[in-house]
Amino acid sequence: MSFRWIYNQPEDTTAVSVLQRELGVSPVIAHLLSLRGIKTFDQAKNFFRPQSSSVFDPFLMKDMDLAADRLAAAVRTQEKVLVYGDYDVDGTTATSLMYLFLKQFGVDVSYFIPHRFKDGYGISAEGILKASQENASLIVSVDCGITAVDEANVAKEKGIDLIICDHHNAGDVLPNAFAVLDPKRKDCNYPFDGLSGAGVAFKLVQACLCRLGLPMSNANKFLDLVAISIASDIVPIVHENRVLMREGLALINNSPRTGIKALLNQIKLEPGNISTSQIVFSLGPRINAAGRMGDASVAVQLLIAETDEEGVMFAQQLESINKRRRTTDTDTMKEAVEFVENSVNLSKRSILVLHDENWHLGVIGIVASRIVDMYCRPTIMLSSVDGQIKGSARSIRGFNIYNALKKCEDLLLQFGGHEFAAGLTMDPAKLEEFKNKIQEVVHEDLCEEDFKPELFVDAELDLSTIDLKFWKILNQFEPFGPQNLRPVFVSKNLQVVGNPAVVGNGHLKMKLAQNGSVPFDAIGFNMHEYLPKVRSSNGKGIHVAYVLEENVWNRKKSIQIRMKDIILPAS
Repeated sequence: MSFRWIYNQPEDTTAVSVLQRELGVSPVIAHLLSLRGIKTFDQAKNFFRPQSSSVFDPFLMKDMDLAADRLAAAVRTQEKVLVYGDYDVDGTTATSLMYLFLKQFGVDVSYFIPHRFKDGYGISAEGILKASQENASLIVSVDCGITAVDEANVAKEKGIDLIICDHHNAGDVLPNAFAVLDPKRKDCNYPFDGLSGAGVAFKLVQACLCRLGLPMSNANKFLDLVAISIASDIVPIVHENRVLMREGLALINNSPRTGIKALLNQIKLEPGNISTSQIVFSLGPRINAAGRMGDASVAVQLLIAETDEEGVMFAQQLESINKRRRTTDTDTMKEAVEFVENSVNLSKRSILVLHDENWHLGVIGIVASRIVDMYCRPTIMLSSVDGQIKGSARSIRGFNIYNALKKCEDLLLQFGGHEFAAGLTMDPAKLEEFKNKIQEVVHEDLCEEDFKPELFVDAELDLSTIDLKFWKILNQFEPFGPQNLRPVFVSKNLQVVGNPAVVGNGHLKMKLAQNGSVPFDAIGFNMHEYLPKVRSSNGKGIHVAYVLEENVWNRKKSIQIRMKDIILPAS
């Protein structure tokens, strides 16, 4: 797929020359900084060297004083506490974080992770019943609960206090809980609303430590779990998250906890080189696999494992589950593409709503994301479960899928999420009406131009200027993620060195050079269709859009070009 290249431009172009002069960096580095809103030396210093002191006071969050006092009281009096989580990576890391925090004080703590298919998303009556049966006097929900209005009332009726730690969009009515922590609450003045669910739980741990008269820094040993949640839940890696992510990655690389170390060994990744992208593409999917296939408790068991034997056992279980997930994923993707190609007139559809009663509910979110990438349209994948239709929605840049679903809420039994991803449940009898209404909603906001694939380019780069200094500075832009994406470069009139080839499962591999530079290894995943074009270039220079990455092979490191698009100049 070829893209329209759109060059990002800074709001303040004068900042580029100022940064170049004051920092002594190349024009490209200064340009990249200015794209991130950095204009001064001090701002650049804070960006490159984020300090833990820039993490916000947890008591700035609405209801934090109530939540911290209540949790500290539970610790002091050794109450029975149930941690109620969610089945995705954010939920399982948050559950593990809160469980381990309370366990260290000898609190009688247990956890409940809803089964994706038996219990569904969020706080349920079954979970509250479990807490009641265990004589729990306090439930701490993590990564869920902000919409649990009825369930909060049930907990209150049973005499159980409920502290909600969530980061999803709040509704018009908040649950009547003991405390509701959510930086997205309309009445919350916390300076940063981009925390993950585990991030909100971490803030509660910090505040509870303060109420217990202990240093808040004692919470930092849980930042590895927070980092995994930040990377996997696709929250913005800016401001406070950038600090939490950096320190969490340092923990994973320098002293990984037992379960994480076992999982890294299982997938042959060595601590010391773990990056955000490796969490996103390797660690995260395996932790997530358990919940996607049904029961996420094995993911929590891995993360709270105390012995090497436990870590190895649960890591092996997750790898086995992940293999099943990948097979199901592949089959579902094939069926979805066949349906679109054979049954959908793309010229008349602004959103794809695909339903198959046999699709596995645990993988349709992944597949929906890939369908979005393939057809450049918001996509909703639906399956049938226990007499209801449930599904996952994913969106394109600039279109808020949560707001679109809100306009159709009269046809839905339940929905929730955010701008780019959401979940929904409906009565089967409403499906066709929903398809028509959501199409009308999306059609009003999107036009044909929005469906053309775009590739945002940060800067044009000459390969001959890539030296050790440039690479070291570029690495300091990490950790990468939403609102701080890995820079996309374009280099023009590149020479193909040697013979390009297709390797693996359709990946284009070759060497590229420019203006006397050393040849760089270049890989284009799933870009095999470009091979004939490259070979037919007959020595003419090609234009390539790409990102720079560090490749580790046989413990040797090198800079690698990961291609995203190729254009052959006109004859």
